Amino acid sequence: REGRSCVRCGRRDAVVKRLVVLGAGRVGRLIAADLANDAGLTVTLVDVAEDALAASNGSAGIATVRADLSSESEVARVVNDADAVVGAVPGRIGLGVLRAVVRAGKPIADISFTPEDPGALDAEARRGGVPVVVDIGVAPGISNLLVGRSVADLDTANSVRILVGGLPDRRVWPWEYRSVFSPTDVIEEYTRPARIRVGGVEVVREPLSERELVDLPEVGTVEAFLTDGLRTLLRTIDAPNLIEKTLRWPGHAEKIQALRETGFFADDEVDLDGARIAPRALSEHLLFRSWEPAPEDTEFTVLRVEVQGRRDGRDVRITWDLLDRTDVVTGATSMSRTTGFPCALVARMLAGGAWAEPGVHPPESLGRDAGVTTAILDGLASRGVRVRRDERVVEG
Repeated sequence: REGRSCVRCGRRDAVVKRLVVLGAGRVGRLIAADLANDAGLTVTLVDVAEDALAASNGSAGIATVRADLSSESEVARVVNDADAVVGAVPGRIGLGVLRAVVRAGKPIADISFTPEDPGALDAEARRGGVPVVVDIGVAPGISNLLVGRSVADLDTANSVRILVGGLPDRRVWPWEYRSVFSPTDVIEEYTRPARIRVGGVEVVREPLSERELVDLPEVGTVEAFLTDGLRTLLRTIDAPNLIEKTLRWPGHAEKIQALRETGFFADDEVDLDGARIAPRALSEHLLFRSWEPAPEDTEFTVLRVEVQGRRDGRDVRITWDLLDRTDVVTGATSMSRTTGFPCALVARMLAGGAWAEPGVHPPESLGRDAGVTTAILDGLASRGVRVRRDERVVEG
């Protein structure tokens, strides 16, 4: 801490910032490891699951603490001495964690993707002088950042189209999918109604609907379908047309839709020979087992953000492309990398005061700042996650 010698950097009187990472899943562990690479940071990783923490035990620069993060009082306890916090818990407890951190007065970068609107905490965060950056993963996250930057570069924006997915390199029947983040959150994507904007009007569509085939360089033909991923963009971006679609190998969505329509994802318990069971609980158990990656499996994350609008009287299309693959040296999945690295970079900004505006901020707010955007994209590139930008005048 401040005023003490820094063992790792060898300087006396260095200012060492303490980061607390809440959640020791794949992404939380990667964030903790990335932060621990900095001599000026100490990192504590917190989770209720001993086995999740065990994977980081012995890692240089990472201390582990067991705590029940569904308890707001426990969250307040473990972040009490933090300079900044990372939220990487399951979405179902994400809002409670955010609320506890805000009330503790600690800046937080969060990737929990809560089903509730984290903006509900904005007034409280502003009153407490607490900066909160939510949804700072890949999508939402990098996608929002790029949308915010693109809209800032235009006079007016007309349309935003986001295509994103994490897919396995090895296509195995029947699902041709491997779960590279929380499987519960994957099923939530498949069941939550998708909100989009068409012609200036917000509409709600069935998830998995409006399927189309898309050809992407270095990937091939994938299938795109609607999911509810726009979130804060519907509130912050003034464009008449906004849409996000998830990408999978062709055929996956139809099989998932058949399960959903048959009731396999229903939460209401049914009686089965005297036993009460929720179909969704059983389906999740079976699908998680089927979707578990094999040790030899690799995967990739693909993201395309297209923003079209006008500048200086001309129609302009700005396109951003990201393609990242499993790091075969470290074993880190691309979904962990593309989700965890932007969160870790923003956590550093919060700890160091580079982003200190109180309130709840989505990534597109950061994207409006050219310097912040460049710093994040440069940080990603230094970790092997590169984003390409293309701009063209649209004729006719």
